[in-house]
Amino acid sequence: MKARGIRPLALNDSNPTRHGLAPSSLPSVYAAEPRGQRYAREAIASYINASVDSGVLDFAGERIAADAACAAGVVTGGAAGTGARKTAYAEDRIYKDMGERTQRAAGSADAAGDGDAGVNGAGGDDAADKDCAARGGRAAGDDGRAVDKDGEGAADDADDDAAARKEGKSREAERPADADDVYLLSSTSQAYAWLMKLLCDAGDAVLAPKPGYPLIESIARLECVEARFYQLRFDGSWFIDIPQIERMLAEDTDRRIRAIVVINPNNPTGSYIKPGEREALVALCIRYGIAIIADEVFFDYPLEPFDGNRRLSGERRVLTFALDGFSKTLAAPHAKVGWIRVSGPADDVREARRRLDVIADDFLPMSELVAREIPTMLREAPRQLDAVGTRIRANLATLHRMLDGDGLGVVDVLRAEGGWNVLLRFPGVIDENDLVLSMIDDACTSGQPGYFFDMASNGYLAISLLPEARRFERNVATVLDAVRQRLDIA
Repeated sequence: MKARGIRPLALNDSNPTRHGLAPSSLPSVYAAEPRGQRYAREAIASYINASVDSGVLDFAGERIAADAACAAGVVTGGAAGTGARKTAYAEDRIYKDMGERTQRAAGSADAAGDGDAGVNGAGGDDAADKDCAARGGRAAGDDGRAVDKDGEGAADDADDDAAARKEGKSREAERPADADDVYLLSSTSQAYAWLMKLLCDAGDAVLAPKPGYPLIESIARLECVEARFYQLRFDGSWFIDIPQIERMLAEDTDRRIRAIVVINPNNPTGSYIKPGEREALVALCIRYGIAIIADEVFFDYPLEPFDGNRRLSGERRVLTFALDGFSKTLAAPHAKVGWIRVSGPADDVREARRRLDVIADDFLPMSELVAREIPTMLREAPRQLDAVGTRIRANLATLHRMLDGDGLGVVDVLRAEGGWNVLLRFPGVIDENDLVLSMIDDACTSGQPGYFFDMASNGYLAISLLPEARRFERNVATVLDAVRQRLDIA
């Protein structure tokens, strides 16, 4: 009936907003769209497309330029005084270039959102329609158009997928982000949980990187999923141990591994997925029939990147779930807005969306109070990216300067390709816990030691590049003083 545009009356409709009982503070009709409010998803999709088109996600040479510090030569690895090498820093325009496009996209989506309340108010039977669609084994679309869309372009999508595989390259530019591929959530943590529910049965496994933030293992445990770890290795810069991943997949004879998690860039190593690594991972996922979960919340904060990095969001050759959100894009963890973008071969995407709709429907969409602010908040993205990017690059330059000028010369910083945290390396004879405890006692300052992120050896400390300049200088000085004291050097 829905496909024919017929909306049956529901005798059991217990949605008070459809019966004139909504409060004046929130008068709109609750549409219960599983993926989140459509006008907000359209705004997110427009933002994704504006970001890609403007080149923010492309570290092409003309968008990465050496600044004054780079021209003088900056030590980015090894002990201070062992030599300097030039590194490229992202210019402010890498953020500013997307401003006009993003604000246009947000403005048009905002206008659509203003009209959407009327649509929901006039025909807000979408919640009741779930029983006519999702429970009958069909995708729980947002409206008739959404359901029809899954069927209409199937043949063309299949042809495109075959061509993309034959060409051996992804074709994101030919398939822009669409609101139907976007799921709104409160956080990327929630996204991880939903995707583990989607992809895994109890006892199944996902691959995740080490070193890395310990969140994934904790969420996997809550979902009765095993986290198995592949190694990131450092040799002047970070790289993924692809042969190790290949061995892990080959030895998984019970086929319990259902997805590989990649953090692009990783936290706290700051390492982006290199083009060759991307191709290898996609090939392995196709061979073994597993999905990619790409956490790209830090992607828009390049520091010392290599050329050729790009998002996994929109990858066409293998089922891919790209995670992002306002906690990093707007530097607003309190906004509680995250999203999943689904991409991949057309048949895989349709089936994934059909099943993910059921999960999203069970947990209900995000608050209307938050969703209606999304288009407006997106207008702030260029300004926020610029402000945060300027701060972290300035602090990284300060860090290099202070480490170069330290007479002891035993503390250095591992190359930071992106993100807003970096890893300091100090002599392994100093116990990480002892160093942190001494900073707590002497300077009332704490820190995260390397073992917190499963670093392979002792002698590392994570430090944030976000503090204001004077506070950041004091933080670095505190670490240098603590190292000097632990080495008992006056």
